Amino acid sequence: MIETAVFDTKLYDRKYLLKAAGAERIAWRFHEFRLSAETASVAEGTQAVCIFVNDHADRECLKTLASLGVKLIALRCAGFNNVDLVAAQEYGLSVVRVPAYSPHAVAEHTVGLLLTLNRKIHRAYNRVRELNFSLSGLVGFDVNGKTVGIIGTGKIGRITSQIFRGFGAEVLAYDPFPSNDWAFANSIQYVALETLLAKSDILSLHVPLLAETRHLINAQSLAKTKPGVYIVNTSRGKLIDTTALIAALKAGHVGGVALDVYEEEEGVFFEDLSGQVLMDDELSHLLVFPNVLITAHQAFLTHEALSEIARVTTLNILAQETNDSFQKGTRL
Repeated sequence: MIETAVFDTKLYDRKYLLKAAGAERIAWRFHEFRLSAETASVAEGTQAVCIFVNDHADRECLKTLASLGVKLIALRCAGFNNVDLVAAQEYGLSVVRVPAYSPHAVAEHTVGLLLTLNRKIHRAYNRVRELNFSLSGLVGFDVNGKTVGIIGTGKIGRITSQIFRGFGAEVLAYDPFPSNDWAFANSIQYVALETLLAKSDILSLHVPLLAETRHLINAQSLAKTKPGVYIVNTSRGKLIDTTALIAALKAGHVGGVALDVYEEEEGVFFEDLSGQVLMDDELSHLLVFPNVLITAHQAFLTHEALSEIARVTTLNILAQETNDSFQKGTRL
């Protein structure tokens, strides 16, 4: 049995991890709070910790984990910007992740957000429940014939592009490492980022959070976009400068924004704050715009994705115990 401390867990995490093949060979210790330098001590007696997107595995935290005998950091997500990889190597900690669980889940949620925002489906739903059947203020636009700009053409970006092509939209793409054969096969054109910003009616972000992508959408890049542009982000919150986005919304330059991630989502997303005052002024401001739609980082939340996350995470943890190779592509 390999003792594993699992941080920032919800009921669905426990359900799917416990059902994964081989899960009975792991002694799971589930914690609802996040991993940080302050909470790392609870991992005493474990060989592995399992973390999610808002856990903090910084140098101080990793130093504590290593001193407790922890050998493995198992991310149950694709992103790893919350882990100090240099410190992990110094302290002899292996770091693994789930590089791809269900790109279809995120891509489909991306398009669903855009359609809901554009056709005001959420507003219509609330009206009808109050017996208000008026159509006033619910006018949207056809996606067919529009130009969609896809920034980042990894698995999720490619699937999203193909869905939009199915609507009959023209798709432009930007990626430092283009997939030219895929683009040709799907009638998608790679262009420079500035060209994509200038020509797109809809922008969809599908890049990881790196030093060079932080605040990719900022005051300068927003100024290069078409008036009335719609922006969808299901990738990482810090890709967008929220202050600049709010300014562009107030100026009427941005026509609509659909977000599944938010720049400062830690401590807010994944939590029930319905009985509290929201202390984040910028998030509060975003929520009052009628042309802003926000979901709480749920794009990944499908049965298929949760099953794959649990499967790969379990295999990664068991590989540490048996000294087998990690699930292909998961080790950092």
